[in-house]
Order: sequence, then structure tokens, then C-alpha cells
Amino acid sequence: MTTQPMVELDKEELRTTLADVIDVAPAEIGDSTDFLDDLGVDSLLLLELVVVLEKRYRVKFTEQEMRTARTFRDAYALLGGKLVVSG
Repeated sequence: MTTQPMVELDKEELRTTLADVIDVAPAEIGDSTDFLDDLGVDSLLLLELVVVLEKRYRVKFTEQEMRTARTFRDAYALLGGKLVVSG
């Protein structure tokens, strides 16, 4: 039986990707930064973020997952879990 290597998620690459979509400096996205409260991300921009992440990392998010990943830390953990499962 062969095992596939785990895909390592680069935290700073993810931070930069999110910052590009939200149109803020990567430094503005700390680990506990709340996308909605701290950065003013609305539902349309959140959907755009999800689409970009799904395409870039070849994963799918459920509607519930999209609602619960409000901070950078949440998004990093969620995406990291998806990469391990699908990798």
C-alpha cells in the first residue's frame, strides 16, 4: 500500500492569497484577525475568497465550513485539514 505525501500548507502564502483577494496588506491579517469584524469582509467577498481557495488548493468547502471560518487561524486549520484528507 502506498501513502501519498501530506501537502504542507504555507501559512504566509495563504495569508498573501487572502490579502490579495480582500485588498489589504498581508500584515493586516493576523492569526486572530476576524474577516468580518476586523476587515469588513461581506458575504460577496467571502464567497470570492472561498472560490479562490477552492481553485488554488483544489478543495471544496461546505456552506457550514464557510460560516465557521471567520479568522485566519480558522481558515488555515480548515484548509490544512482539507489538504490532508484529499491529499
